Amino acid sequence: MQIKIKDIYSQCSSLYEQELTIKAWVKSNRDSKKLGFLVLNDGSCFNNLQVVYKQDLISNYNEVASARMWTALEVKGILKSTPNAKQAFELVANQITILKASDEDFLIANNDLSLEVLRTNAHLRVRTNLFHSIMKVRSTLAQAIHEYMMNHDFLWVAAPLFTGNDAEGAGETFSLEKIDNEHFFSKPTHLTVTGQLQAEAYAQAFGNVYTFGPTFRAEKSHTNRHLAEFWMMEPEMAFTNLSQMQDHIEDMIKYVINKTLTINKVELDFLASKYDANLIQKLESVVNSDFKRVEYRQAISILEEAVKNGYEFENNTIAFGMDLASEHERYLCENHYKSPVFLQNYPKDIKAFYMKLNDDQQTVASTDLLVPGIGELVGGSQREACYDKLLNRINELHLPLSNLQWYLDLRRYGYYMSSGYGLGFERLVMYVTGVNNIKDTIPFPRSHGQIEF
Repeated sequence: MQIKIKDIYSQCSSLYEQELTIKAWVKSNRDSKKLGFLVLNDGSCFNNLQVVYKQDLISNYNEVASARMWTALEVKGILKSTPNAKQAFELVANQITILKASDEDFLIANNDLSLEVLRTNAHLRVRTNLFHSIMKVRSTLAQAIHEYMMNHDFLWVAAPLFTGNDAEGAGETFSLEKIDNEHFFSKPTHLTVTGQLQAEAYAQAFGNVYTFGPTFRAEKSHTNRHLAEFWMMEPEMAFTNLSQMQDHIEDMIKYVINKTLTINKVELDFLASKYDANLIQKLESVVNSDFKRVEYRQAISILEEAVKNGYEFENNTIAFGMDLASEHERYLCENHYKSPVFLQNYPKDIKAFYMKLNDDQQTVASTDLLVPGIGELVGGSQREACYDKLLNRINELHLPLSNLQWYLDLRRYGYYMSSGYGLGFERLVMYVTGVNNIKDTIPFPRSHGQIEF
């Protein structure tokens, strides 16, 4: 019977002495004239399968012996128990068919390639153990997010990718060119930076909703934390305040990490051996810890004290009203609290127009979740529910009212309270896998100056 390698591992005790058929690729091949060993992988799991082939059992021994790395094969054989070997079983082949040979210049055959070289070969890098592991974890995290949201009665909303406004007001959007000197949508149009505004509209009908898809920002950044195209998961929750939203974020993060620890133990063990020996312990600690909640003003005091005691930041000018850089965020969660931290109630002047103005008239009901090694992972807020206050904020920032009137109008029809956030999915993948560069967390990275594949 035809079977996947993953299923051989999970069902091996019931498959011994049975004839099995697998289709897979060659990871390695060695022979000694009459006896050879293939290591195969079919993509179904991290683990490989060893195949033994003998000259007296297959008719094309020499052809198989010359099969290069990533040659596609069909193998039929008997599964044998090997209790004293490194692998508990092996497949003894009685027939091997070469489905498609691999050229001898296959780049990934070189195990010493740098991550920089692999990034320029994104179409092939996934065939390495490293990127196989990263993408398996990425897939699990995405599925776990959908599972969690569905289990908590959230409706998934397909947010549009074309938009007539810059929801963040930062002006970092990609704009569509005119066609035949005309705007295709009759006015200037951009690729979306967020699905939040549309999610708010749907939350007023369904209560709890979320979007999960690609977003785009025209940032000319070359750091290890920025992409021009990335995925965001953005829930919106009606009748929910800032504190209740933080409870939800913490529970969701713990759920998806715990799910990955359960499903991807082999991949995480491999990633720990490559990047961070304490990766598993770090993730388990997150699942078992309480996320601290800290006022922005308190964070400023902590940073001021750090500078006073001799700690060196690139920007040592700490003051209320500053937009914290990654170095400040990481100091707070890595050096001071040594755990994930919710910073909350930021100054209104460094946050978006739609956030609820607090009673002090200086801050807004906003929060960022900071995690060690990454900095900001989640950013969210309670939304401004008052029509007049939101209108004043739009005017203060000189945003185009014509593009936002529909969003304002939501406040006229029972908009009592709503909160929502954005989870940078690739940053979550970075955190869970331990990789150091966000370009290694997405299949085909898009960043300033790079648009291959």
